[in-house]
Formats: sequence, structure tokens, C-alpha cells
Amino acid sequence: MTSDAAQTGAVTTESENDPYGLRDLTGRARVVLWDFDGPICRLFAGHSAEQVASDLVSWLESRGLHGLLTDTERESMDPHRVLRAVDRRHPGSDLVAELEERLTQEELRAAASAMPTAYADPLIRTWTALGSRLAITTNNSPRVVRTYLAGRGLVGCFAPHIYGRTRELRRLKPDPHCLNQALDALGAAPGDALMIGDTPSDREAAGRAGVPFLGYARNGRKAKLLRVAGADVVLDSLEPLLRLLRA
Repeated sequence: MTSDAAQTGAVTTESENDPYGLRDLTGRARVVLWDFDGPICRLFAGHSAEQVASDLVSWLESRGLHGLLTDTERESMDPHRVLRAVDRRHPGSDLVAELEERLTQEELRAAASAMPTAYADPLIRTWTALGSRLAITTNNSPRVVRTYLAGRGLVGCFAPHIYGRTRELRRLKPDPHCLNQALDALGAAPGDALMIGDTPSDREAAGRAGVPFLGYARNGRKAKLLRVAGADVVLDSLEPLLRLLRA
């Protein structure tokens, strides 16, 4: 085989072994920013997010605040959407603080039955062992994240770098605030980081922060949403990433 042919063969083999281009993404990443609900676990696997959203709406209505939400917002299956809708109309109010705490309590209950994402635990431990620094950047409560990670023996892989929802709800993703917090605390440039997320808001936040993005989607619907949002690489399993790091 000529040298040119040998080089072509090597490139082909590398491409076949890394069809998603993960080697390039991970090779630059000194810091890995993880979304929580999705890439690390299914938080509401055993505690319906739709029911939580409905309960928040019912609580508002019990206080005579039926007119605070539009029909679309009242029918939302996303508790974060309900919370944000109230905050837009009464930013920083005691009402928003109480509603946010109610959501946090529901998330804490959900953490007890959350389903770990396949390969996430060993991937986190492997990345830590290789010397990468990890952080959580999420719209969930940081109290919930710590509770879940403690139950999996993973807190040490992230702490103290867990950046989640505060009562400044305008700073939830897609605002890049939590990503910028993590980068500043870790002393990392955006180009030296990688974010793993599963929603268009994760993709947008990463783009606004200048951080390369790796999408994770547990089904075709989520994968399509990520690609429409501009994600170039979307995995339906974390296993190829774990295999690459272990190699």
C-alpha cells in the first residue's frame, strides 16, 4: 500500500470508529457542562411532569388566580412553563417564590423515582478519572440535583459546580447565565468546554455562551427538535461516548 493509500485507510478506519465526530468534540473539552434532566436521568420517570404542571395550575386557581394564565398556559404539560408565565406577570413576587418552592418540592419527590440515563453514571466517573472537570447547568433546582447525585454516589464528580434554578427566573435557559457561571468558576474559556443537553433551550444557551454542544435524545421526537434547533451531533445513547473515552 502506498503512503497515500495508507493515510486514506487510516482516515476511513477512524471515521468508521467515530461516526459522530465525537473525538473532535471531546478532545478539546477540558470542562464538560451537563444538563441534568435528560442526559443524567429522567427526573419525572415515576412522577409525572404533566401532573406537576396541572397541580401548579390548580394551586393558582385555588387562590383565585385563574385569570393569571392563558388557556394554553393552563393546559401546559411543562411545570417550568407555568412558573415562567407567572413570573412574567409578577416578577420577583412572593407568589412566584411560593410557586417555585412548590415546584422544587415536587422535583425532590420525583428524584426518589428518577431513572438513571443509560451509561451516564460510568461516563461521568470515566470523564472525572481522566481529569476533566464537570459541572451541572440546569433549569431544575440545585437542591434536587444534589439529592439525586448523592443517591448515586456522584456528588464528588461535580461539587461544588452545580448551577441550577434560582428565583431569578428570567435567567433560566435558554439564557446562558448558568453556563457562564460554570465557565467563570472553573476558569475555562467557552471553546475549551462542551455542553451535553437534550432540549432546544440547551442548544440555544450553549450557542449564546459560545460552548460546543452535544445533543442527547432518548427518542426520535427529541432528536428532531434538537436538529431543527441547530445541533450538529445528536446521540440516542451515551454508549459511543463512553466507549470512546475508555479507548
